[in-house]
This record gives sequence, C-alpha cells and structure tokens, in this order.
Amino acid sequence: MARPVEGYFTAGLDADPKLAAAIRGELERQRNCIELIASENIVSRLVLEAQGSILANKTVEGLPYGRYYGGAEFADAIEALAIERARKLFDCRFANVQPHSGSNANAAVFMGLLKLGDRILAMNVAAGGHISHGHPATLTGRDYKIDFYGVSRASERLDLDEIRDRARICRPRIIVAGGSAYSRVIDFAGFRAIADEVGAYFMVDMAHFAGLVASGLYPNPFPHADVVTLTTYKSLRGARGGLVLWNDPSLSSKIDNGVFPGVQGSVLLHGVAGKAACLGEASRPEFMDYCRDALENAAMLATTLSQSGLRIISGGTDTTLMLVDLTSRYITGDVAATALERAGLAVNKNLIPFDPRPAEAPSGLRLSSNAGTARGFGPSQYAEIGKWIDQVLGGADQANIGVVRARVEALCRQFPIY
Repeated sequence: MARPVEGYFTAGLDADPKLAAAIRGELERQRNCIELIASENIVSRLVLEAQGSILANKTVEGLPYGRYYGGAEFADAIEALAIERARKLFDCRFANVQPHSGSNANAAVFMGLLKLGDRILAMNVAAGGHISHGHPATLTGRDYKIDFYGVSRASERLDLDEIRDRARICRPRIIVAGGSAYSRVIDFAGFRAIADEVGAYFMVDMAHFAGLVASGLYPNPFPHADVVTLTTYKSLRGARGGLVLWNDPSLSSKIDNGVFPGVQGSVLLHGVAGKAACLGEASRPEFMDYCRDALENAAMLATTLSQSGLRIISGGTDTTLMLVDLTSRYITGDVAATALERAGLAVNKNLIPFDPRPAEAPSGLRLSSNAGTARGFGPSQYAEIGKWIDQVLGGADQANIGVVRARVEALCRQFPIY
C-alpha cells in the first residue's frame, strides 16, 4: 500500500535547505532595508496566513455557486466574501476578484469588451503609463491598435485638451486613465466627457492609488468610469493579485468571461483569501489613518529631496509615489538605484516625461512611502531618508554608502517587522 513519504505533512522549509536559505535571506533583507518601490508594500500577518493557507490545495473554476468542480462550499464562501468587501469598499455593484495580477485584470477587460484590432487610447509608458495598457512588447500591444497620450511638457501633468484631440482623431473603443508613475489627481469627469464624445468605454487603472480611493483621500473613479481595475498589493497593502470593478450589469458576463476562460484558468483561491483579508483591513478606521500618514510621509520625502536640489516631476505629488529627476546630479537611474540598494534603500529606476535616455538607463527614480509607513515611519523618518538618498547620490563611494547603510539598519531596528 502506498504511503506518504515520512514528513510530507509535517516537515517545513527546513526540508529544502537551499529554498529555506533564500526565503530567510529575503526576510532579513526586508527587515534591514527600507523599501521605497511604489509597487511593493508590507502585508499583515493575517494576509500572510490567508495567502499561505491550505487553500493552495483547492482547485475551482467558474464563479461562486456555479463551479465546474465539486467540494467548493468554503471556496464559494471565501470568494463571495471578497466580492462583497470589494463592492462595499469601492462603492460599486459588481466585482471580479479572480485576476492573478493587475495586468491580467486589464487584459481580461480588453478581451471582454473589445474585438481584436479595436483601438485603445492610453497613457504612454514614457509619460507614466503602464505596459499592460498597450506597450508593443505585450499581448495587448499586439492584439489591439494602440494610440497614446502623454503629459504637458510645461506642467508634466495630463492635458485634457490634448487627450480630447487625440481621441477625436483615433476614435478609440476604450480610453484608459491611470498608470504606474503618475503622481497627480486625475480628472475622471473630464475623461468621461471625452469618452462620451467619441463613443468609447472609459476604464480606470487605479493600481497605485486604490488604497487612497478606499479611504476617501483620492477621488473615486465611479460613477464616471465604466470599469475600474486595480491591484491589491500596492497602496491597499494586501495580497498579490488584481480586481475588476463595474456598475453596468450588461458588462458582467463580458468581463467575467474575459477573466475566465478568457485570460486565465482556475482560481488561485489562497490569493482570493488574501484579497478578502486585506479588503477587510481596508474597511477599518485604522487603514484611513495609514493612508493619511502615507500621504504626509510622501509629501515630506518630496520636500526633502527638492530642498536638496533634486527636481520632483510635476512639482510634487498628490499620492504616495513620486518621480525624481536625476539630471542635475549627472547620474542615471540604473546607477543610482544600484548605489542606493547597496546603502539599504530599495528603489527603482524610471523614465521621466520626455526622457532623452533609454528605459534601461533612464533619467529618473520612482519612490513611494507605502512600505515604510506600514512599518511605522513618520515624517521625521522620511526627512532622514531623503537626506540619505541625497548623500548617496552625492558620492557613491564605499565609505559613504557604508555610513548610510549603518543608519538605515539602525532605523529599521527601531521599527521591526514580523
């Protein structure tokens, strides 16, 4: 008779020493480094346990209470809870909580609402948009006709007149607002008017400011948007994955079918449980406090960097992220990011609007206050972080980096995680 290998149900990570060493190394990195990457955050123990639970064993396909597989009683309850919480948190009628990522959520909307070759108008990656909105290297860029809008050269902000002119010329089937590196409030009503004028759907990707929307600290895309996508792991401070939200019941089957079987298969149920957990956390008063603190911290970081002579794109930020222009320091984003990481400050290189340099060695850095605020940093800590960034950029020699690294680690010890 076949029996499970000894330890199969009891042995933990130590059963795989190489894997265990890498995971523990990452834990130490997170404990002793300051995370400034806008697409990252630090989740609660609740989210960790939900996303790492025995739900990894369960396969389900289809929507709750209409699955293709049996044994789905508790799977249905978990997904229904996530849907209910998403609808309530963002004040909408419908939600699909299955997308494995924000890019999958976007692809599902396009598949559900568009035909191959339909035209999309979205923000250019070079101006702060996201690659999943039509970059040539993606399936979206291959399968649809893509037109892009950018930002004003003078203000580095969205120019609705320019966007309207582009829409009138290209007549898109869908207009997308939102991106990965735009730090200002978006005029959703203005976009809606443009979409109505040219007969287009209006979609908002609020991956980077969803937490602020949930807290009432950033305008809600509804009722202006036809459909909204987001990720749950950035400003929402939760599980890795995506959501799609909408209000019009005539879109429901199109969007749901766009998710499954359109762009993905069975549900990552442990991921959905993690989403349910973080959506529950985001409905509590303390989450609004967190978002207020993150906004205040981002403003302090931007101010400190500006005072050191670094230019903040568009002059500041209305969110928890910002773009920093490194041109005045005669250093590229890739070199700066490497030096800062050696000092214990994790950032990412980024194009700035009208960047003359390539994406591999751009002129900017993208920074965020999300993760540091989650571990308890306040404005005084972000003022120090801004000075450390300036210090490293002023001289990336080993001695200087070592001084900053020691200060970073000392600060992290004051605000321990896990």
